[in-house]
Amino acid sequence: MRFLRSLLVFVATLLSASVALAQAPAVGAGGAGGGGAAMFTLSTTAFADGGVIPVRFSQAAPGAAPGEGTSPALTWANAPANTRSFLLHMHDMEVVRNRTTDDQLHWLVWNIPVTATGLPEGVARGATLPDGSRQTSATGPVYRGPGAGANGPMHHYVFELYALDIPLPVEAVDDAFATRTKVMEAMQGHILGKAVYLGLFRRPQ
Repeated sequence: MRFLRSLLVFVATLLSASVALAQAPAVGAGGAGGGGAAMFTLSTTAFADGGVIPVRFSQAAPGAAPGEGTSPALTWANAPANTRSFLLHMHDMEVVRNRTTDDQLHWLVWNIPVTATGLPEGVARGATLPDGSRQTSATGPVYRGPGAGANGPMHHYVFELYALDIPLPVEAVDDAFATRTKVMEAMQGHILGKAVYLGLFRRPQ
């Protein structure tokens, strides 16, 4: 009888532990910090994540200046605690530069104020934006729209948003790729979170 009672207690304990484990949130659920924190996200209504970027946001848009285009409106939410600035990096993963791992730089915007929750459509040309952000691309201090050739495969254009614990003490130099290298080096050790959005594009036939 004593053995049976002990066995029943043991089984009940196992069942209670199983229920508690099933109801507990997964480690890291909701964000890098876990504990149910909301996920740091980047989004746009211009196209679906992983979808095709409309021509109007590309170099192929009617009236677009060579190597430029209209930037899509971007929004983000749930920045990590202690964020002090944001950095946006848009690049074409298919392009190989100088036989290195360097790819095509379409847009780099750094020192975006921590109070910002997005970038509007059609960010104007200029090395310094009204809110103090800095921008550059392979074209110059401007958004460089997607421009993959019509006869090749779709290119993958990645928008990466970083939450940093400092504004970056980096000034642009004449070469945009050298500027990107400086920015990427300066942000090491200061990244609190990262959100990613993907678009595909090739020029219309």
